[in-house]
Amino acid sequence: MTTVAVLGATGSIGSQTIEVVRAEPERFRITALAAWSSVELLASYAREFQPEVVAIGNPGLAATLRMEVPEGTEVLVGAEGYEELATRAEVVVNGIVGFAGLGVTLAALSSGRRLALANKESLIAAGPLVQPLRATPGAELIPVDSEHCALHQCLRSSDPEGQARYLHQLVLTASGGPFRGWGSVELQEVTVEQALEHPTWAMGPKITVDSSTLMNKGLEVIEAHELFGVDYKQIEVVVHPESIVHSMATFTDGATIAQLSEPDMRLPIAYALAYPERISTPFGSIDWGTNKSLHFEPPDRKNFPCLDLAYSAGETGDTAPAWMNGANEAAVDAFLSGRISWPEIANLIESALNQYDGAVAESVEAVVRADRRGRECVATDLSDRGR
Repeated sequence: MTTVAVLGATGSIGSQTIEVVRAEPERFRITALAAWSSVELLASYAREFQPEVVAIGNPGLAATLRMEVPEGTEVLVGAEGYEELATRAEVVVNGIVGFAGLGVTLAALSSGRRLALANKESLIAAGPLVQPLRATPGAELIPVDSEHCALHQCLRSSDPEGQARYLHQLVLTASGGPFRGWGSVELQEVTVEQALEHPTWAMGPKITVDSSTLMNKGLEVIEAHELFGVDYKQIEVVVHPESIVHSMATFTDGATIAQLSEPDMRLPIAYALAYPERISTPFGSIDWGTNKSLHFEPPDRKNFPCLDLAYSAGETGDTAPAWMNGANEAAVDAFLSGRISWPEIANLIESALNQYDGAVAESVEAVVRADRRGRECVATDLSDRGR
């Protein structure tokens, strides 16, 4: 039986990981759980699964959690607690949102665990630091993003080791978000409520807004580069509104291999938990007896400039992705709080990138500083605008 640690247990990825474990209780056992502040739900999961250890990110809630979890369950607190918890199971699911997940990624890999990575920001922002840790004995990095999980499977079809030796091109598919086909005038009037209405996926607010701007796809381009060692010129993005083809790989002989399923994040989560095997529960299974139409089109780079901003940051390398990621998180927060319009998200990120200082990603501190500086650029810009 495989032991599992779930960080971000009360969020979208964490809750769906719980569903996978419930569906396959003979294969997986949850031994560690963590959340930032949702004490009641975290405690409920602890009573259900009887883990050895739980962690709460908000120190002020630790006392409450201790009273709610089963007797004998260890309670850890804060970022250090998260990182310790990431060493307590064979598979670590990093479902923490945003840059805060970096410490968990580093801790899991450095302790030789299999990391089921849903926190793309930690790999994007700190790729130069993460890469050496993948060589730690026992360490594995299996992507939980539907697109990268698809690419992982496509590459395995050509080489059991998942190498890119015969690869010609990776093709990342994008749903296009809720504003596919909208023009610049319409996009000026976008509301927060509209941006949070994703047509095919149920995700958290930050990721959903990123999907609406195509920044999420831009971040996934950087992630694909880091995961598979593929040059940016070999990574293409196409819009596929049905979200059935999750990504594709074209090989040197002209063959294209794609992974298809209904939109269901439990499938890539289960793939990462069971790798290199597969589970028996058919999450995302397609009924091929019904009519299916699959459409593909190029992304609208003019009205959705975040995609090219991400390509640019990725190609610049070093701490540029961390700088951009910090700026993006700050800009999305400003949009969600009603301080800026939807088009201003990209404007703020571009302005921040224009101030990038070229620092080398030589340490965690350098990456953290770049993330902070990206946020500070956005904060200064907003302050100058009186927002």
